Amino acid sequence: MHQLIIFGPPGVGKGTQAELIAKKLNLEHISTGEILRKAANDGTDLGKKAKEIMDKGNLVPDEIMNGIVKDTLKNIKKDGFILDGFPRTLEQAKALTQIFKELNLTNIRVINLKADENEIVNRLLKRGRSDDTKETIVNRLKVYYDSTEPVKNYYKDSATVIDIMGMGEIEEINKGILEALK
Repeated sequence: MHQLIIFGPPGVGKGTQAELIAKKLNLEHISTGEILRKAANDGTDLGKKAKEIMDKGNLVPDEIMNGIVKDTLKNIKKDGFILDGFPRTLEQAKALTQIFKELNLTNIRVINLKADENEIVNRLLKRGRSDDTKETIVNRLKVYYDSTEPVKNYYKDSATVIDIMGMGEIEEINKGILEALK
């Protein structure tokens, strides 16, 4: 069973790679946005609370997020999972470790997609979204590195971290990831 977490800065293609890996290895692709929407649509207690908070435009607090992630991991029907966009903070990572222990998930591997910052900035600018100015992109990258650096360091002690260059052709990067997972 594959138990994967994928990390990477905005614009590196995390979502794309997570979807490809999930398809090729028959994994549940657990993206935080999607599982929040699903919990809200399913009307679970946690889902209702999350929906109320999201409808006001606020971030869902860790305790609710952790509960939804735990429920999702408990009900995996496929050959494992790939977590995409979670954990984002050290607190979430510690809570996730507790969830893994409770569910007896022990072989966690972290895929860390790396990229040159200038390439990411250029890639995101080419996307042409109105909220993608050079300043906002640089700020988003700073926020990403500030919040996830401690999370990556946390996993260096407790999981296998696989560093992959996330620049280049999608299929080449995917091949590199799948090779590293063997």
